[in-house]
Amino acid sequence: MQDLTVDDHTIAVPLDWTDPADARTIDVHATVVTRVDGERLPYLLFLQGGPGFEAPTPFHASTSPSWLDAALEKYRVVMLDQRGTGRSTPITDDDLTLGTDALVERLIHHRADSIVRDAEAIREHLGAPKWSSLGQSFGGFTTLSYLSTAAESLDKVFFTGGLSAVGRTPDEAYALTYDKVRAASERYYRRFPEHRDAVRRLVDLAASGSLELPTGEVVSVSRLRSLGSLLGSDDGWQSLWSLLDENPNTNAFRYDLADALPFGGRNPLYYVVHESCYADGGVTDWAAERVEPDDFRADPTLLTGEHVRREWADTVPALRPWKDVAEALAVHEWPRLYDVDALRGSGAEGAAAVYYNDIYVPVEYSMETASLLPSVTPWVTSQFEHSGLRSASVLPRLFDLADHKVVR
Repeated sequence: MQDLTVDDHTIAVPLDWTDPADARTIDVHATVVTRVDGERLPYLLFLQGGPGFEAPTPFHASTSPSWLDAALEKYRVVMLDQRGTGRSTPITDDDLTLGTDALVERLIHHRADSIVRDAEAIREHLGAPKWSSLGQSFGGFTTLSYLSTAAESLDKVFFTGGLSAVGRTPDEAYALTYDKVRAASERYYRRFPEHRDAVRRLVDLAASGSLELPTGEVVSVSRLRSLGSLLGSDDGWQSLWSLLDENPNTNAFRYDLADALPFGGRNPLYYVVHESCYADGGVTDWAAERVEPDDFRADPTLLTGEHVRREWADTVPALRPWKDVAEALAVHEWPRLYDVDALRGSGAEGAAAVYYNDIYVPVEYSMETASLLPSVTPWVTSQFEHSGLRSASVLPRLFDLADHKVVR
């Protein structure tokens, strides 16, 4: 890690950017990280994956991103806590006291379109005429919304696993992610065939209500199967292997399982607004659950990924208070996030890492979206999974592609 300066910025912004008469405000926080001799470098906005997660902390040993040193060679890095997370007026269990209707009305303003307006306010606060962006996963989705509405504010754009499906329905997006996680499950079982039986035994325990976590959660079959989300990261298969190799009657297994399952109480936004990130208009209505393929219904050893389930609001203690909110958001009519004509006309320049085996953001729809941005060079690779940005080599590669120093 280089010698750095860190400056914190917090500004007040409208809760509802679309209604000038609405006086409600929230705080939005960003940390600007600069190397000691980099005060004149341009800004790079980092948009975190999610939705519902704050930006990483640059000085924390476990969260300081491995790509930061490379970014700081070219930029001052702006770590934005997207609204509802971190120090940007976080959404917490305390907000449940507002009541379901009021909280839902608040949460509908926590999507990418609002985050873009917040980012613009931070850019103006910093006095930057333009800046570049780095969007990881959901952060890339947000960048596409940015290019749909304020492309003139962006210099270079960099995507890592973040070229979302533009103009597609959540049903289409989740149907394809099932294909991806099916393939990932089968690849894992070919390497470790004995673990298919291990999963069957755990499924039997879950089906009988015998798999209880230290949190008090009685793990359902669908929750257990969401361990497939581990297969979306470069080293996640190692965590899955270690877990399936443990004795399920031990404390070690119970605590490790609790840590491995996605969608917990720390970041409730990740659960309640998750499907909305694929809603380029329309209603989600528990899309991932509705489009589950027949072979997944028949074979519980086929693991799942970011496929949220309605029942988790009943079975996961930390999510139970959010049940009515999640149900209401599932029937909300979401506005469009992207403008195809604006994307085509944005003139956006940059580069995008597209992971061929990505179980979260399928390569097929990513390449459809890439075709709308002809000056953003796609780098399709099977070397990394969805977590590829954690490798110190990915961001420099994108910089070189954007600067035409290498070819794909």
